[in-house]
Amino acid sequence: MKKILIFLILAVGYTSYAQSSHFYVKDGYAVKGYDVVAYFDNQAVEGNKAKYSYKYENVLFAFSSLENLNKFKANPEQFLPQYGGHCSYAMATKGSKVSPDPEVFEIRDGKLHLFHRKKGLENWLEEGPEKLRDQADANWAKIIQ
Repeated sequence: MKKILIFLILAVGYTSYAQSSHFYVKDGYAVKGYDVVAYFDNQAVEGNKAKYSYKYENVLFAFSSLENLNKFKANPEQFLPQYGGHCSYAMATKGSKVSPDPEVFEIRDGKLHLFHRKKGLENWLEEGPEKLRDQADANWAKIIQ
């Protein structure tokens, strides 16, 4: 009984700790295990979790190559997705964390934006990314405070 109680305490503590991150994490990896560096080469590529994983801010990231892993290690902030990898359009219009489709993205002003679906990206582009980015930034600031 004592072992079960200790396990439950540790499990609850770990779950609370793991959920304190603002990154979108699926199956233990940021951005569903997609290589955040590859996006900057206009590619949505799954990372090789077994060979090229790296923990940053207590979140695992996966990369498709050693080169991309090393680029990330050298300057993680350059490659981090905006709004923790949550949908940029939803962050702007709803102020909420919505899971992304890692295949739907845009690089704008050197920043990675992910979207829940293709329609979100289309709306983002149609309604004006500059205006929406300002709204998303303000909403994100409220969430992470």
